[in-house]
Amino acid sequence: MESNISFTAKTPVFAGQNYTVWAVKMKAYLRAFELWEVVEIDRQPAPLPPNATLAQIKRHSEEVAKRYKALTCLHSAVTDEIFNRIMTCETAKEAWDKLRVEFQGDNKARQMEVLNLKREFALIRMKDAETVKEFSDRLTKVVNKIRLQGEELSDKAVVEKVLVSLPEKFEHKISSLGDSKDLSQFSLNELVNALQAVEQRKALRLENNVEGAYLATDRGKAAAKDDENKQVGDQRNREKEGYQNNKKESYASCSHCKKKGHSEKYCWFRPGVQCRKCKQFGHVERVCKEG
Repeated sequence: MESNISFTAKTPVFAGQNYTVWAVKMKAYLRAFELWEVVEIDRQPAPLPPNATLAQIKRHSEEVAKRYKALTCLHSAVTDEIFNRIMTCETAKEAWDKLRVEFQGDNKARQMEVLNLKREFALIRMKDAETVKEFSDRLTKVVNKIRLQGEELSDKAVVEKVLVSLPEKFEHKISSLGDSKDLSQFSLNELVNALQAVEQRKALRLENNVEGAYLATDRGKAAAKDDENKQVGDQRNREKEGYQNNKKESYASCSHCKKKGHSEKYCWFRPGVQCRKCKQFGHVERVCKEG
């Protein structure tokens, strides 16, 4: 049983930049609507035979319509500025080729672009401050540009490039990976995931070390603060004791008890005064020992 499935896709729009990426997207778009063959080959529909059947007429009309549909798709897939470059083209292939030559160049220009990309691929290395993901993304971008130019670049070659481009800190991990499995059998994703695991473990250890250092610093600061507080307290006590001593020395001998450190006003001994509780002379009732 046939199923009718409606298919809609957003047309990729070319504005003059990243032609190679747009061309890949546009090819897929045209193939989805069975129009790429019209753009690529530009084959004229076979003329109708005499006394053509209704089926032949329908088929011929569909082939003619495809040519206009393909050209319309290209018109809709470029900005007005780019459209001005292809508005006089009569066929989709003519418009496509014109854009390709202008923005991708002829074969000579394409070959130079490929050589430059291959040179960039050969020289690329992971930087010390770069993460595995950042390096992988940067390398993959170059690889995709080479492949978009129609050049073959195997996954094995990309994996080997990663292995020889890593800094020294990953040597132990590469060695352990080689012991467990043939390195040439690793996919790029497998290798990147393994390297990221190493990177994450190192980052975690560094974080723990930094946290431990902070804790030790905080404990040192707390101990120093306690010591400082103790010193301040000791100083205050010494000052207080000195003050008391100075205060005592500031008084002459009490005329009542003949002792130093207080005046007659604060002396407990009061000659000539009779206690109301015990009726004895020499003190007042508030310091009387008889309860």
